[in-house]
Amino acid sequence: MTIEKLDKKSLITLFTGMAANILEWYDFAVYGYLAPIIADLFFPSDDPMVSLISTFGVFAAGFFMRPLGGFVFGHIGDKYGRKKALALSIFLMAIPTALIGLLPTYAQIGVWAAVLLTIFRLLQGLSVGGAYTTSVSFLVEHAPEDKRAFYGSFSIFGAIVGILLGSAVAAVVTGMLDNDSLYSWGWRAVFIIGIVLGIFGVFISKKVEETPTFKKLEEAEEIERFPLFKALKEDPSDFFKAIGLSTFQAAAFYILFVYLTTYESKVFKEFLNVDFPFSTALTINTISMIVLVAFIPFMARLSDKIGRKPVILASTLLVIILSYPLFILITKATVISVLTAQVIFAIITSAFMGTLPTTLVELFPAKIRNSAYSVSYNIALALFGGTAPLIATYLIKTTGNILSPSFYLIATALVAFICGLLIRETFKEKI
Repeated sequence: MTIEKLDKKSLITLFTGMAANILEWYDFAVYGYLAPIIADLFFPSDDPMVSLISTFGVFAAGFFMRPLGGFVFGHIGDKYGRKKALALSIFLMAIPTALIGLLPTYAQIGVWAAVLLTIFRLLQGLSVGGAYTTSVSFLVEHAPEDKRAFYGSFSIFGAIVGILLGSAVAAVVTGMLDNDSLYSWGWRAVFIIGIVLGIFGVFISKKVEETPTFKKLEEAEEIERFPLFKALKEDPSDFFKAIGLSTFQAAAFYILFVYLTTYESKVFKEFLNVDFPFSTALTINTISMIVLVAFIPFMARLSDKIGRKPVILASTLLVIILSYPLFILITKATVISVLTAQVIFAIITSAFMGTLPTTLVELFPAKIRNSAYSVSYNIALALFGGTAPLIATYLIKTTGNILSPSFYLIATALVAFICGLLIRETFKEKI
């Protein structure tokens, strides 16, 4: 199946689900890409690793709001509609993102700069906690039965395009501007763009219909009053399996496609005495994410043909086997070695990332779906995604082993592999 074969209504639906995530995740991810600059401006220290740990601590703080955001927007999506929850979350993301771009730095207002930065990251986390999962429910419920994973993959496709856009913009800004310009106003521009993107996202979300699934629930008067409580009472096993599966996506994405830019520019210098330009690391990251985005819809379509479990199990098994040798290749610290390793990681993780969104939607009944999916997924993202750069940095600092992030990646892949064995196959079930 190709996008060209889709009718106009389907294209609008896919574009809406994708666009919402582009806008949300551009806003949320640029913080991670500009971490070295933010560390210097908001958490100055004589030890650069301490500054990074502080910066990634605030990065993690945003993720700890995600379960609450998942609860709030998941509840809204189950009770008032997927469309309303999606539009509201986009609007609430744009405001704190723009405000981060306007913040005074530590040199101007001292510790209050870090306090305000943390508050705005918490608000971002609240918003993004509901946007992504709601968009998956929105897309899958609009999809033909035999193309659900293909449709659902456009949620993470859009999220990664948004993060890719953040990476690309950061790469251009850091590559084109001199250090003084970058530290004085360049980093701010990257954040302030978020308000423009947010307004556009709200406009787009109003142009599409509510899902047929939610309309049927309304017509049958089957809207659940407390959907999350019902999910925990009647279906706790699938809820915890969803957390386990999401653990790997959380760690893999934020280690491989967010943290590695800092790893290559800061850790290489600290431990290998290699100057690897930050702009080069961002460029390589951008290329590897283009590969990831290109493969995701095809891997999702494959799972529509052969099932969710084979794709999930193959991807996680490859990560378990290849993570350590690929990190060895990365630490060769040449452009070719780093690019090769990151592209291989992109290909093998695309299978998991393209398949997981629809798999999690299919695990839960429609009347509790948005809440159960949103909260379970965001618990994993809070515990293992937002903390991934912090844990990786801490592991390297305490063990002195530059390869230690690979062990964390392997551990989370093993958890997902086991959960993949335990879940039921859902690709032929009606939802």
